[in-house]
Amino acid sequence: MDCHDRSEAMETTAPRSYLFVPGNRPDRYAKAIAAGADAVIVDLEDAVPPGEKESARAALAAWLSPEHPVLIRVNGGESPWFREDLVLCKAQGVAGVLLPKAENAEDIRIIGEYSGALAIVPMIETARGFSNAHALAKGPQVQRFVFGSIDFQLDLGIQGEEEELLYFRSHLVLVSRIANLHSPVDGVTTAIDDAERVRRETLRAKRLGFGAKLCIHPKQVNVVNECFEPTEAEQSWAKKIVEAAEAAGGAAVSVEGKMVDRPVIARAEAILARIKQRRDL
Repeated sequence: MDCHDRSEAMETTAPRSYLFVPGNRPDRYAKAIAAGADAVIVDLEDAVPPGEKESARAALAAWLSPEHPVLIRVNGGESPWFREDLVLCKAQGVAGVLLPKAENAEDIRIIGEYSGALAIVPMIETARGFSNAHALAKGPQVQRFVFGSIDFQLDLGIQGEEEELLYFRSHLVLVSRIANLHSPVDGVTTAIDDAERVRRETLRAKRLGFGAKLCIHPKQVNVVNECFEPTEAEQSWAKKIVEAAEAAGGAAVSVEGKMVDRPVIARAEAILARIKQRRDL
């Protein structure tokens, strides 16, 4: 299996949606788990005021269980809560660690020491983090990047979510591919009740090579999941390509007037593999 094939296999099992739930709202934990997201992130950072950090951590510790694994967004490496958050990450029921404003490879190394084999998901939210993306990608257990687009705009003085961020999004996709990570996760859509905006921004992320999106409300989850699945047209196309390639027995073949070569076949096979994997869940 070559590097391309390994990447395609990884993508069929990678989460499409990550739903945030505030760490200081334990009454919402179960609701988040039931919302249908591929992964739930309990947020101990931005969602929790300084005076509630310890109580939020204690509430999460009491709730954690292997029966409902979650990721934890810890407080940043420069914060006074960082290492105590990492102690919690040793508990059963923690599936991974989300590092906000990731900038230093040393912080990734420290998380790895505390959390063992857990997945580490650095959030690229600053100019320094973006500049250090290659180094961060080499860290132990780093699974994929999250693009924290809102904080990123603030740090760089950028106003706008579209072409203003195109270079930065595309660069994270490139770095992720070079490092053989899962495709990156796009940032949140702030409009909770605007399903069409969620759909539009998710499809934009997909076109650029992202593999998932952050959600801030259960209403957004189904739309995000749907957008990252192959459409009926894509499924039909993939079946035609694979069937034609198999019938040709390795010879050059044309489908609907277009030449089919190995990269096209690989894309079609990946689409069908993703469909099968989701059906088998």
